[in-house]
Amino acid sequence: MSMPLRQSLRIASYLMEQKMRGRKRFPLLLELEPLFACNLSCAGCGKIQQPANLLKRRMPVEQALAAVEECGAPMVSIAGGEPLMHPEIDTIVAELVRRKKFVFLCTNAVLLPKKIEKFRPSPYFAFTVHIDGLRERHDAAVCKDGVFDAAVAAVRDAKRRGFRVTTNTTFFNTDTPQTVIEVLDYLNDDLRVDEMMLSPAYAYEKAPDQEHFLGVTETHELFRKAFGGGRRRRWRLNHSPLFLDFLEGKVDFPCTAWAIPSYSLLGWQRPCYLMADGYAASYRELLDSTDWDSYGRGRDARCANCMAHCGYEPTAVLATMSSLRQSLRAMRN
Repeated sequence: MSMPLRQSLRIASYLMEQKMRGRKRFPLLLELEPLFACNLSCAGCGKIQQPANLLKRRMPVEQALAAVEECGAPMVSIAGGEPLMHPEIDTIVAELVRRKKFVFLCTNAVLLPKKIEKFRPSPYFAFTVHIDGLRERHDAAVCKDGVFDAAVAAVRDAKRRGFRVTTNTTFFNTDTPQTVIEVLDYLNDDLRVDEMMLSPAYAYEKAPDQEHFLGVTETHELFRKAFGGGRRRRWRLNHSPLFLDFLEGKVDFPCTAWAIPSYSLLGWQRPCYLMADGYAASYRELLDSTDWDSYGRGRDARCANCMAHCGYEPTAVLATMSSLRQSLRAMRN
């Protein structure tokens, strides 16, 4: 893993605390969505399919901070929609950094040149830029030409200013092992981002494009071939080795969606940010009132092809921390 030492130590300490307290379910990362509006209309995303009145709303700073405090997760991923469209996003980030939460602001980077002056570099903060392939593939994924070049320019500028920059790449059934290799090589060697996340596309219910999501068998084959030849060890992937094993089909895990809860303008989403089976008024209500055992592959038909990191990376992290051998392996990687 390429996770910074400060973050690794905090997460290890946090997990040890949860174990000592005997907690069965607890948050590892909060997915915070302070708005649903976006400046792009990506075919694989359904967030902007929300009603027009909801797309106009912005979560107040106090509400966002209260959710983070209530949840208690050491890491916060701010998503949307496009968070940079929120007029007080810099205040939300600054307050979370002041609380020493590890904050990842997920963005398509189109607005970053206009907004970057509002932020300050910090070991607790990173921009997470969505890059779903090289120029042609990325622009096709976001349904707009020129976005790849704009994102790359924004990443280079942010790096020059001293910000940590990570990326998140979603892969579809139109990808091949070669396209996976090409984009990860580019991000790792040419753009030199700090860390890279990757995820097989999940058939998000409201996404306009329902034809190009990966199945489990396709996912295993894609990543087994892409990771071959020792390439996976060379890339700065922000994933545990066990999660990467999971993508290759070497191990299997149950879903632990409770570990990455999603909080939005609608409340605490049940059971995860990819599925919406109602909303809870508090994180405690989410934990206590959700039938977690009814979700996951083999339990809910909607979960059949899901291998998203929101459900399975936490399982891999917990498995890593419970094994000395796997913990040492993670440190070596």
